[in-house]
This record gives sequence, structure tokens and C-alpha cells, in this order.
Amino acid sequence: MQLKTRTFTGTTSDGVTSRELANRKLARRAAAEGFVLLKNEGHFLPVEKNSKIALYGAGAVKTIKGGTGSGDVNERDCVSICQGMKQAGFIITSEKWLDSYAALYDQARLEWKEAIMKRVEEYDGNFFRAYSSIPFTMPCGSPLDMEAARADDADTAVFVLSRIAGENKDRHDEAGDYYITEEEKALLSQVSEAYENIVLVINTGGLVDLAFTEEFTNIRSILQFMQAGQEGGSAFADVITGEVTPSGKMTDSWAMTYGDYPNSCTFSYKNGNTDTEKYEEGIYVGYRYFDTFDIPVRYCFGYGLSYTEFDICPGSITVDGMGTEKPEVTARAAVKNNGSQYSGREVVQVYVSCPQGRLPKEYRRLAGFGKTRLLKPQETQDMKITFPLYQLASYSEERSAWILEAGTYGIWTGNSLNDARLAGTLTLDEDAVMVQCSHICELKEELKELVPDEAKMRAKEEKWLKEAESLKVQNIAIKAEDILTETVEYSSIPDEFSGRAGEIVNTLSEEQLIQLATGDPGKGQGNALGSAGLTVPGAAAETSGAAALEPWNVASMVLADGPAGLRLNKTYQVVDGKIKQEDFLKSFEGGFFAPESEKEGTTYYQFCTAIPVGTLLAQTWDTELVNEIGEMIGHEMELFNVTLWLAPGMNIHRNPLCGRNFEYYSEDPLLAGIMASAMTLGVQKVPGCGTTIKHFACNNQEDNRMGSDSVLSERTLREIYLKGFEIAVKNAQPMSMMTSYNMINGVHAANSYDICTKAARDEWGFAGAIMTDWTTTTDSTRGICTAAGCMRAGNDMVMPGVPEDHDNIRAELKDGTLDIRWLKKCICNTVNLALQSNQYEGAVSYLDQFEGLDTYMKAR
Repeated sequence: MQLKTRTFTGTTSDGVTSRELANRKLARRAAAEGFVLLKNEGHFLPVEKNSKIALYGAGAVKTIKGGTGSGDVNERDCVSICQGMKQAGFIITSEKWLDSYAALYDQARLEWKEAIMKRVEEYDGNFFRAYSSIPFTMPCGSPLDMEAARADDADTAVFVLSRIAGENKDRHDEAGDYYITEEEKALLSQVSEAYENIVLVINTGGLVDLAFTEEFTNIRSILQFMQAGQEGGSAFADVITGEVTPSGKMTDSWAMTYGDYPNSCTFSYKNGNTDTEKYEEGIYVGYRYFDTFDIPVRYCFGYGLSYTEFDICPGSITVDGMGTEKPEVTARAAVKNNGSQYSGREVVQVYVSCPQGRLPKEYRRLAGFGKTRLLKPQETQDMKITFPLYQLASYSEERSAWILEAGTYGIWTGNSLNDARLAGTLTLDEDAVMVQCSHICELKEELKELVPDEAKMRAKEEKWLKEAESLKVQNIAIKAEDILTETVEYSSIPDEFSGRAGEIVNTLSEEQLIQLATGDPGKGQGNALGSAGLTVPGAAAETSGAAALEPWNVASMVLADGPAGLRLNKTYQVVDGKIKQEDFLKSFEGGFFAPESEKEGTTYYQFCTAIPVGTLLAQTWDTELVNEIGEMIGHEMELFNVTLWLAPGMNIHRNPLCGRNFEYYSEDPLLAGIMASAMTLGVQKVPGCGTTIKHFACNNQEDNRMGSDSVLSERTLREIYLKGFEIAVKNAQPMSMMTSYNMINGVHAANSYDICTKAARDEWGFAGAIMTDWTTTTDSTRGICTAAGCMRAGNDMVMPGVPEDHDNIRAELKDGTLDIRWLKKCICNTVNLALQSNQYEGAVSYLDQFEGLDTYMKAR
């Protein structure tokens, strides 16, 4: 195998490339597809181009493209909502207010920067801790000049409500964050008084309280813009002009009030205890809670309006593959665009009600979905959505198995949870075990989980059973004897290692093995924010080159942050043939915090594409589009010599105040798993490039993320918090996974044999490498998490790599607490990955070695 000759990444010209133009176009399309139209009274939107529009609100000129922290992207530039509207031909009548806001914002940013730099000293030079302790709050802006506003000849105003969220800090249910401030409300009141119609735009990283909208009767339309990447403003103009018909759907339940969420009083800091997080709501997360307990919501899971109207007519249900390893259910539906003016796309969603047997269950769960093509007025498309029968299984702790309980399963089809109609039923004669496994992540303390009233659940079930009978919906009888049981065989520590990776590992010295167990400390990557500047400036880290020489030729791999695009430095300098190492702050917030430095030598440019955040991509419900985005990212990785993209993030939206929800897809594990699959399959089409699905697992809060203990039942862990990862592994085989900082039932995820080896490898068949999150073993604030513990768990790489990790492994090898076979097994996984990386000539797609991928759920 011939190693590639590495060259300087990027270009020496700052001219816009054809690659950037093409990628911006795709990012724009993805953003527009993911916007959710929440309200459109009297079909107010779209509005005519070239009309006069008044534009107000924090995000109008300073539109937030994405969240803060490792998920930030240093793109060339961003299109704000104001810019997008102007480019579309709108006449903006509030220029004076917008100019004054821009000046106010810039001053607020400078003051914020000054406050952070002062706090850095208090935190012993830890910039990231200081940075995340003082989140930037968008200023509201000056009151309106009411006389000028009334005289500006515009009857419509667009008001952009913005919020910033990010890594290492949870949001707060306070004014200025989850709630609107009095100042913002006063400004909106003035806008409401001055203009006949208001379009409210929600430019946030997560849900906010919308109770205030009930007070303003002239808010005609509400659009959830989220954080739409660098082309968000252009995409916004596409949607409000009708160039694109909105087709996004909610991936979360939008509660009436924050207090309606089942963990509203105990989440993160809310109960005064960030050390222990008890998941007392159990499996009743998001819509599973609201739908089961009949709690009304403002907007339900799967909800989203269009400029046209669709009719979904459920069709037949079939079950195929009984008696084989993968029995499947197919739900059919005919989708018709009933409108007369606008073409549009619709999302068909299939939910299942499982029988309320010995295991209490949610009322309905998402089982499959598919998005139509662009349908012209009066056009119909027949859809077939196929999903595994396994998607209907529940986990029995008593039997340590995934089982289907005897009884009737209801199949619901529609364009949202609340609008889904009963389409058919399946009847199972006896209990069936689908997967026999063993227990993981033992619960070590008492946990009182939320359980619905059995009598009420029986009544709800009886109601839809009677409905099925009265509607005479199709029923399919299936037999337990036709359902095969998969029995998991759990691995033991091997004595020999096969393949080329095994040959290499068997010849390495103990010291080489130790070096390969972590990232390379010599690459200037000691900071958690990532600055492996000796190879690809701004990348997060680089794996060890301890076996790079003959005869091994094991390449080191460059890792770059995500998941809203590659996070690299925009520019860097080459002096005398070497990359000039810069302050790591240059890669952070576009270099806003970096000290001034004199340019010398040759400047190289690395402009990456800032795509919409994870939640917005999921709101497209379009796997083909997300796959296309993934392939685009893969080609940028190829261009900039990056092997592993530290994305996608796919943790569950357990509570709307999680500071990092924007990076993640949904409150539903199926949707999260399928979207992560689509992204991974796209990236990994590109030879030698791969994703790193994260954060594995139960990373559902940011406050004290380095020391929080997630306490939950095995059933909840498996059905909600591991399920998305399971689907992504089985459906897409990502090259790598990243463990989370937190503990799971008292054991750090990075040191958990149960999730890293038993679940990921033995149960799901994960074939790649597992790595820690950055500084997990050195910065944990509670409990013990060691590099040697990672090796025992099957967590193959400790990142970013520091000498203390090597010392720990040496010491445990010497005293016998770490068996060298465990170390070799981990290094074998890393070497195997490196040998398939884009660091070699003639690399092929990582996917080529696997069969049966992209089959977990099919829509056509």
C-alpha cells in the first residue's frame, strides 16, 4: 500500500471556487427543505417579490447560522436574512433600524469578548471554560421610530427572534433564552402596532416558548428557521417568495409550556443537582409522553404546513420475510396534491401502537417514513414504506431480550402524529423473542420511573381496536413460530489477531502499541478545542504515527470537528516550507478571539461549507437530501486531507434546554438513526472518508457534562438512548464512534465495556474504531475514567492524546491490571481503520466491504 504524499491543504488564491458555489447551492436547498411553517393564517405566505417589507429583530442582520463550540464552521461568509431578502428583490424599509442594530451588536460582541478574556485569568488560562460560562446574548435593538415606521409604506413586517446556544452550557427557562424578554415584547408590540401583518421567524438552536404569539393577533405566519447555515438568508427568501414550497416537519413536540415536559423540574441544573441525572420519565420522551398521557401540545411531532394541501390515503399493509432473519412490514399510501397553484412535497409518517401487555408501552411510536417527490397540483404519488418487524419490538429486562408481545398492533399513517389515521393491524398469536441478549449497564440505585395508568392505557387501546373493527381495516395474522430468534454470541479476549492489521499489531513493540492507543500529542493538539495545526490547520486532532515507517506504513489520520460542516482554519501561513503554528483561537469563532498576528510567507485558504444544523436537516425528513449533503462533506474531507469527520451528533432531545440540541436530530431514536445513516452513507461513498457518530451515549445535558451520571433503566437505555446508534451502525457502518463524557449508571461511557463492546460490537456488529471525546480521561470532574480503562472497555483511541494517558497504560500493563491482549485488540481496530483511509493511493469506499446496508427502512 502506497502512502499518499501529503501537501499543503487549500489554495493560495482566495477566489471563490466552483466547489464553493456548488456546495452553497446544496446548503441553500437543504435549508429551505428543513424550514417548518408553523402558522400561515389565511395563506398569508408567500409574499410577492419586489414588495416593501419592514425587517426587525436580532436575527435580521445578524442571522445565527449555527451553534457555538466544536460544531462551529469557519466558512467564507454567511447570507443573513436581510441580505437574502434584498437579493430576492424585496425593498427593505427599516434600513435605519437595521444599521443601528448592527452597530449595537458589534459593540456588544466586543464587550462580551473583553469579559471572557478577563475570566480566562480567573480560570487559570482555560479559555473554553471561560467562554462557555458567559454565553453571548443577542441585544434586542432600539425601540421603533413609530412615525417613520407608519410612513414607510409597508404593510408587512418580518420579525426575527434569535437565540444562541452551544457546547458546555445548558439553556435556561428564563427571559432572553427560552422566554421572550420584556424588551423584545415591547419591540414586537411596536411592530404590531405599526404594521398590519407580521411574519415571525424563529432563528434559534432549540425550542422557545411561543405563548406570547397569542397576544399578537396580526402575526399571520410563523416560520421555524432554526440555524440554517451560511445560505440561510437565501433559503429564507426562496421560501417566503414561493420559489420553494415549505415541506419541513417537526422532529420534536413543541409543548404549550415548559412545565409540560415530564423532566422540566429535574433536568440538569433545575433541581440543583448536576451530578446525578435520573431519567425518571423512562421511555416516555417527547411525543411518547404527550401522546400517551394526553397532554396537549402547541405543535405535535411531525407537524408542518405547506402552501398547498395534501391528502394521504392509506393503502394496504403487507408482512414479508416471515421465517427469515429480517421480516419486514410495508405500509402503502397514495399522496395527492389537492391544491391548484403550488407544487410541493409531503412526508408520509407511519406509527405503530403496540399491545399493552405485561410491558407498559407508549401509545404510538414512529416506525417508518418517506418523503414524496415534488408533486404538481392534482398529482398523485403511490408510496411504499418498509420497516423491520423488529422496529415493533420492546425490551424485556426480565428476559434480557427484545420481544414482540402477543396481541394486536395498530398501524397509523398520516403527515403528522396527530393527523395519522388507522390504516391496518397485525395480530400476533403468542409472544416472540426476536433477539436474545444479556444485560448491560446495571442500574445500581433505586429509580422510580414514570408509568401510565394501566386502566387508561387499556381504554385507549380498546378505543382504537373498536375503530379498526368499525372501519374494517385490513388485519394480518402472524405467528410467533415464524419469527426467528437471534441469539447474540458475546466475544472474549482474543489471543491472535487476523488480517493485515493483525499482522502489523503482532510485530509492534509495547511502546508503539501505547503510542497508538491515543492521538498524537506532538501535533499541537493539547487543547480541547482542537488545533492539530502541524498537518491540517484547525483540525481537531491527528492519530499517532508510531507505526508510519516501513515495514508497517500505518498512516496517521486527520480528524475534523462537525456536525454543521468541517471546522478548519479559514487561512494559515506557510513559511520556509513549513506551516506556521498559530494560536488555537484562530480556529474559534472565525478568529474573533485570536490576537493580531503579522502575516508572513504564503497564505493558504481553507473555506469550508457551513450546512444547516442537525435538527434542521432532520426536519427535511429527506434521507436522499441528507445523503447528498454527506457526500458533499466527504468530498471536502478529501480535498482538505481529513479522514474522520467528528459527526453526526445524534443524541436524543430529552429536554428543550439541552444546550447542544441543535447538533442533534430529534426526540425520536428512529428518525435520529435514519438521518445519521443517510449522512454516513453519503460521506462514506467518498474513498477512505468516514463519519464519527456521537456522543455514545446519554449525552443529553451540557452542564457538568464531564461528571454527570445518567441514571436510567436498561429498557430506557436500549429503547431510547442506544436505539438510534444501533440503527446507524446496522444500516450504515460508520467508520468510527465517539463516546460521551458522562457516566451511565456510575460507569463512564468511555470505560463502559457494556456499551463499547457488548452492545456496539457483539450485538450490532460495529466494525470500526471507537474513540473518546476530547480530554475525557484527564478532565473528568467525577468518578474514575482512565486510558487503560478505555482499552479494557474496547474504546480504541483516547483523544486527543496526552503523555499522562501513556503513563497510565504503561503502569497498568506493568502491574497486570491491563492485559496486553486488550490493548492489542484496540490497536488492531485503529490500524484496520487507518489502512482503509484516504491516506493511501487507490483507497476505496469503506462501504464496499459490507453487505445489507441502507436496508433498515426503505421508502419508495
